[in-house]
Order: sequence, then structure tokens, then C-alpha cells
Amino acid sequence: MKVNSTIRTLHPLLSILLIGSFFVSSCNRKSPNTDLIHKENTLPEESIIQTKEEIKVPKMIVEYRLDSLVNTSQIDSFQNKYNQEEQRIIFSLNRIDFGRLGVGSKLVIPDTLVIDLMKYSPFPENLEILNSITKTLLIAQRIQGFALYEKGKLIRWGPVSSGKQSTPTPNGLHYANYKTKLKISTVDAAWKMPYYFNFMNFYGVGIHEYFLPGYPASHACVRAYREDAQFIYDWAQQWKLDKSGQKIKKNGTPFMVFGEYDYTNHYPWQKLANDKTANDLNETEMNSLKEYVKQYEEDERNYVKDPEQPVIDLAL
Repeated sequence: MKVNSTIRTLHPLLSILLIGSFFVSSCNRKSPNTDLIHKENTLPEESIIQTKEEIKVPKMIVEYRLDSLVNTSQIDSFQNKYNQEEQRIIFSLNRIDFGRLGVGSKLVIPDTLVIDLMKYSPFPENLEILNSITKTLLIAQRIQGFALYEKGKLIRWGPVSSGKQSTPTPNGLHYANYKTKLKISTVDAAWKMPYYFNFMNFYGVGIHEYFLPGYPASHACVRAYREDAQFIYDWAQQWKLDKSGQKIKKNGTPFMVFGEYDYTNHYPWQKLANDKTANDLNETEMNSLKEYVKQYEEDERNYVKDPEQPVIDLAL
């Protein structure tokens, strides 16, 4: 009886000690479940960056229709329907200047209008064959458009008017040579060419600001909107000459002119009304660009072999 009494007396004390010991050990020990949750919810910094890179904005799908403005009332209706920014997009797609509408004009018009010409680019957003080139300017004669690429990534595009049938713009790999903010034509002094950037020195061919009629109309030069010509003027790099100013030591930005305009069937952009891929670069054009890239790489290798060797002697 005494033994049982002693046990009954100690039992409450043992219970208190055991409970206290449990709380002390719990406070001094990290919860394994907490660590596990923390580890599962914490992503490495690299994983977070990779997740952001995988998020891509889907390309806008655009359908086109062809509208004919057969009288002045329809022209007025067009001007009332679209604001100036929207008209600017439409005019760019039709390769004409702002306000060059007339009775009988036919316009290809997108079903979705956003104030971002890049959404309507006929050029691919990324062109892998240009990845090794810091800057490249493309001039696609068939679709009358230019594109600027930086290491294969499209940064800008716009409409152009290249040489007419009797004085076509020569295709090929050319280079940005010299530039001037205002050039007076040697053919006709009345022709003033703002933001002129030459890319064929011996032929006086360059890209510059001048009006766009909606078809090739120049004397071999490439016409562009003023804002585009000014952007190219600031963006492209000129040639590097030796101290005499007569020898080229380093070519400027490559200008790649390619494609064939069908002078018997004007306005290839109007085909977008039936085929929204009609202005995409075709296989023949891509093959031309691949050949130009090979030629460019060969030119670059020649510079590495002998950087002091002049490429062209301008005194000849």
C-alpha cells in the first residue's frame, strides 16, 4: 500500500517533467516540415529567369481586305473612319505617302488596327542567318520594304520605293558608305534628298527620304519615309577610310538588296487580301540572303587576315 501510494504521488510530478521536457526540446529544434516547405517554395534565381524567358506573346493574326475608293464621298468616309495614326498604318502597308488618296485608289486594309507597324511586318521577327552580324539592312524589292536587324532580331521595318524598270536598284551585297543630311541630285538640281546614305559609291545609289507613290519610281535610289530615312541615317555605320580618305579600310553596315519586282503586276501587297502570307520572304529570296551572308563573312575574314589592306582604292 505504501508503494502504490508513492507511485500515485510521483506520477503527477513525472507528467509535469515530461511535458516540460517536450516543450523545451520542441522550442530548441527546427521543424523538419517547415524546412521542407521553405525549400519547395523557394526557386533558384536561374529558374525564375528561365520561367520569364519562356513567356512569349503570341503573334497577332491579321486578315486583310481590299477596298476601292471609287468617288470622293468614299474618300471622305475613309478619312472620317480612321484617325491619322490608323491611316498612317494603312498608308505604310500600301507603300504610299500620307494624303496621296485619289478617286480609284485601292487599299489593302487589315481587319485589326493597332498603332504598331511591327505587328504587320512581312519580315520574320528573327532571322537566324543574320545572327552573326551586328547590324544588317535588308531591302526586299518584290514587296518594296526595308528591314533592320540586329544580330538576327528585327527592330524596324517600313515601306520603300526602289528603282523603276528603266533604272532598277541593283541587287547584291552592298555596304553603307558615306552619308549627308541633304544631298542635291547630280541628275536634276531640283531633286533634294534628305538623310541620304550612300551604299553604291561609284553609282551614286543610296537610301533617302522622298515621296512614295506606291510602286518603284526612283532613278535606282531607294526612297523611304522621312522618319525611316532619319532612323537609318543615325543607325547604320559608315565605312572607315585611311588617312588619305581615298582607301576603304573597313566596310560599313551591310545593305542586302534582293528580290525581283514584277513591273507588269503592280501592288503585290494587295495579294494579302487573298493570302496573308503573300508578302513573306520566299525560298529564292532566302537563298539570296544566305549567299550574301557567306560573302559578308568572307569579307570579314579578309579584314582579320590583313586589317591594313585596303578593300577599294577610290583613286582608281
